[in-house]
Amino acid sequence: MRLVTYHCGATPGARLGAMTERRLIDLTEPLGETSVRKLLNDGRMTEAEDAADSPNALPVSDFRLDLPITDPGRIFCIGVNYMNRNAEYKDGSDAPTNPSVFMRGPLSFVPHDRPLVIPKESEQLDYEGEIVLVIGTPGRRIAQDRAMAHVAGLTIMNEGTIRDWVRHAKFNVTQGKNFDRTGGLGPWIETDLSGIDVTDMQIETRVNGEARQSDTTASMAFPFARIIEYLSTFTTLQAGDLIATGTPTGAGARFDPPVWLKEGDVVEVSVEGVGTLQNGVIGER
Repeated sequence: MRLVTYHCGATPGARLGAMTERRLIDLTEPLGETSVRKLLNDGRMTEAEDAADSPNALPVSDFRLDLPITDPGRIFCIGVNYMNRNAEYKDGSDAPTNPSVFMRGPLSFVPHDRPLVIPKESEQLDYEGEIVLVIGTPGRRIAQDRAMAHVAGLTIMNEGTIRDWVRHAKFNVTQGKNFDRTGGLGPWIETDLSGIDVTDMQIETRVNGEARQSDTTASMAFPFARIIEYLSTFTTLQAGDLIATGTPTGAGARFDPPVWLKEGDVVEVSVEGVGTLQNGVIGER
């Protein structure tokens, strides 16, 4: 099931739905629920899957997608997680022994088909395609062999970064990772992982149709299960938490000279078995 949050015409407020091909099944009416996070927290995924079997559907022209989870508990981000990323830094350092972790806030993201915004303070907006774990079952000190049982599904992130602002201090990336509307998230949460090999799934980022990043999760220094184990060591993972699992080599900052996103660009991040997140780019007005 592709679980979404959406808006319908002039009807106020967000609604819960399930995508099927290019049509949408409303889940708010049968479930009496509008929040994906609350649906997960209340353990109602089976009810949602049953309701998604309804023959009543809205055509794609009648709705617009919001962020898949509009109120995530926390957004964890894993840095430098594909094995060839560490070499990009050219600092002679050994491969990391533990994941690098930072946080983002929900205001830094826009939904599928909405534009990323280049802020007035910088021209250095960069793309980073990532696979995102959506936690469905809470847990603390989760063993790797049980880790994926805590995942409700997968979504996609363009973890857009303002490059010069991640270097404003000696030990801080928070500013450059949290400018409003610089990242994309969506379009949905794919909850059926039965046909996906999460240890070797393809991810590709394209800018104006040109492939810039392409790799598989087999290249990760820390696979999904290890990331969940590590994070849950120091904090209780909760339903509705998001974990962005890192980006492959090929971001604009690594070109010589660097290639930043500009107004009019279109960025697509495709993940095998999940779908494609697409966002245009505009300058801040």
